[in-house]
Amino acid sequence: MPQIAEIIKYEGDNSTFIWKHPCEDFNSLTQLIVHESQEAIFFMNGQALDLFGPGRYTLETQNIPKIGKVLNRATGDKTPFHCEVYFINKTEQMSIKWGTDSKVQYIDPQYGFPLAIGASGEMSLRAEDSRKLLVKLVGTENHLGQQKLVSFFRAFLMTRVKTYIAQVIKANAINIFEIDENLTAFSENIHKLLIPDFDDYGIALERFFVTTIVKPDGDRQYEKFKELHFRQYADIAEAKLRQQTDLIYAQTEAQKVVIDSQAQATKRAQEGYTYAQERGFDVAEKVAQNEAVGQFTNMGVGLGTMAGVGGAVGGVVGNAVNDAMNAAAETPTVQPADDTATFKAKVEKLNIMKESGLISEEEFNEMKAKLLSDII
Repeated sequence: MPQIAEIIKYEGDNSTFIWKHPCEDFNSLTQLIVHESQEAIFFMNGQALDLFGPGRYTLETQNIPKIGKVLNRATGDKTPFHCEVYFINKTEQMSIKWGTDSKVQYIDPQYGFPLAIGASGEMSLRAEDSRKLLVKLVGTENHLGQQKLVSFFRAFLMTRVKTYIAQVIKANAINIFEIDENLTAFSENIHKLLIPDFDDYGIALERFFVTTIVKPDGDRQYEKFKELHFRQYADIAEAKLRQQTDLIYAQTEAQKVVIDSQAQATKRAQEGYTYAQERGFDVAEKVAQNEAVGQFTNMGVGLGTMAGVGGAVGGVVGNAVNDAMNAAAETPTVQPADDTATFKAKVEKLNIMKESGLISEEEFNEMKAKLLSDII
């Protein structure tokens, strides 16, 4: 018994974009089954009549069983009512590789020297407008797969991609030495520029990735600028490290001073004298070692004044002055030739003792008056 109706469907691989069903010139009542993620276009008499989404459909043609055979005798047993079905795969097809066929020539926006780079990556495509894709690219062919589609787009893709790469680098001022860290934004910008080009053919460019930039390694000029670029960052990093090291050293030295001061303060507290008393002792000891006791006698500085420093320091000062006076007793006193110069020197010594806290303001004035009376 001859078959009256057909069942037309497609269950193929996912690398196919468009597939033409081999059954043609089928009879009316033929069943069309379209799966999810598919579309089907019904052609009759050379025209794309209907676009079918997922579901089951009954096709109506001008081919009628038995009666059609009688009518076909006039055309050599071929039906004049030609019909066919194309299936379009609407899934996103990923990991489609691309790459520039030659170097992209451009001027580096930061350093201003000419460069030639290559680029490659992956993209994913999806059939967006089935009718446009079928009419513009497929025509009457039976099959359109991934490789064939990419070959269709290769020429214009290479032209567009190389142009867009140079434009994006210039617009975003991306220098060649920082391009790898900007690959995500770089890819997104080129992707946006390419979308309208694919859309003209009914293809959606879902994703576009630049995964590799081929740099002109080994080129003398490129290597020169590469060294200069990385040297500037190395110098900055070295300067920062040196600054941090100096700061740590200064903080360490300051901490040492604080610790030493605390230790000295503890020592003074334990021995029963203050910082002012310690300074007074230093001054008195210096004066006692370098000046004749006769001068102290002339200035009116006695043991009682030195002892007024107080505590252990006063005792030491007193002993130092005593020793100086004993030595002076054995040495004849020599009067200075110039009384005015002697007076000035003694007043200066008195002033030092006053500032060191050895004598009070009142004692200073008394001693100064006595010195003045001695030379008048």
